[in-house]
Amino acid sequence: MSITWNKNRPAGKITPTFQYKLADDPSLTVVGLLVEYPPDGSTPPHRHGTASVIGHVLEGEALSAMNDGEAIVYKQHQTWYEAPGCHHRISDNNSKTERAVILATFVIKTEILEREGPSVLVQIDPEYRMETLEQGAGQVAQSVVDSVKEYLPGAES
Repeated sequence: MSITWNKNRPAGKITPTFQYKLADDPSLTVVGLLVEYPPDGSTPPHRHGTASVIGHVLEGEALSAMNDGEAIVYKQHQTWYEAPGCHHRISDNNSKTERAVILATFVIKTEILEREGPSVLVQIDPEYRMETLEQGAGQVAQSVVDSVKEYLPGAES
């Protein structure tokens, strides 16, 4: 069964939660984004640039597929790893009636984050960018960039 993104599904809300340069290796920065999916929520296909990402389901169930792999349902407290350059083809709430919450933790080279800005963290596939504006995900992606710009500079320790 092939699953594709549907722009008519509601977009998730993304909120920056933390950002720290690693004390033992300041060339790396760790960033946390909280992704809150409403029932039947979905995110268009995307990549995370050169970041390594760990997804952790805090609540509900997430349906996820990377690269050419099969879609997998991750339940509360389960995690997955996305290697740099990974194509996150499916990123959905697996429930039509309950919300799902994911903590996405990024590890990225500090120099890349500082040079390219927070938009490097979530890169929606070009062929879906116009459709995301209709769905609301385009505004969500832009709000992430704006929120991260406001939040991240003050979070360093």
